[in-house]
Amino acid sequence: MKRLIAAGLLLATPAFAEEVDADTVAKIEAMLTAMDCQMDPDDIELEDGVYDLDDVMCKGGQQFDLKLDADLNEIDRKAE
Repeated sequence: MKRLIAAGLLLATPAFAEEVDADTVAKIEAMLTAMDCQMDPDDIELEDGVYDLDDVMCKGGQQFDLKLDADLNEIDRKAE
């Protein structure tokens, strides 16, 4: 029974975001600038090799959440 409870706790534990290095943040900010967008760099998270950009604000008032792969290619975009 103890093993079953311990296994359940491991499965229920959320993944924690990894720290994003300053060079990558600068590359992401440059990419966003080229798209006429901006965001708070503190809202960039890395989890399981995917960069999650929350609350990206673009010209014209559009707001998105973006996901980028390890090479900073856009793999998902959701309008807010």
